[in-house]
Amino acid sequence: MTDTRPPIAVAVTGASGAQYALRLLDCLVEQDRDVYLLISQAGHLVMRMETDLEVPNRPQEAERFFTEYFGAEPGQIRVFGRQEWTAPVASGSNPPESLVICPCTTGTLASIAAGISHDLIDRAADVMLKERRKLVLVVRETPFSTIHLENMLRLARAGAVILPANPGFYHRPGSVDELVDFLVARILDHLGVAHELLPRWGAEPYGGE
Repeated sequence: MTDTRPPIAVAVTGASGAQYALRLLDCLVEQDRDVYLLISQAGHLVMRMETDLEVPNRPQEAERFFTEYFGAEPGQIRVFGRQEWTAPVASGSNPPESLVICPCTTGTLASIAAGISHDLIDRAADVMLKERRKLVLVVRETPFSTIHLENMLRLARAGAVILPANPGFYHRPGSVDELVDFLVARILDHLGVAHELLPRWGAEPYGGE
């Protein structure tokens, strides 16, 4: 392990936005944070659709893949299977420092809001809520139905951070990568992880005169 602090867990579900997850992982590795990685079955599918990556389905193979892809230290990224109930994230006795579900489907949102642990991602989120740890949900859907909004409100009241995948434009992005960085910067801020992905508001002028 590269860090004495508890790892940060990242879960990738089947909503659009695989680039957000990949950039987040890249930044966490760059900041020498240890990462627990969970990927849903639909998350694997969307990652193949939206990127050129062919991520192996088996956790051990995926772990080797991401370690090489991000240039991580051995053991810095640990990948757990969807039904791996012995994983550290499944118990309040050994929770990660934070959990980010990025992107988060409205189906995953609903399961967490209802306290239903269909898989390890749902259970990990349930653990974060009961242990009063940081849970960040990067919800990607549009438009939101009343059910979606009610689930978000319920989880916000329970202590989760609802951080929809809505990039800003006041920094005048010139590329898709800059839009991705805007959102990842906001996630890192809530995790307390240092970054220099974009200027801080008020630190230097934005826009024209």
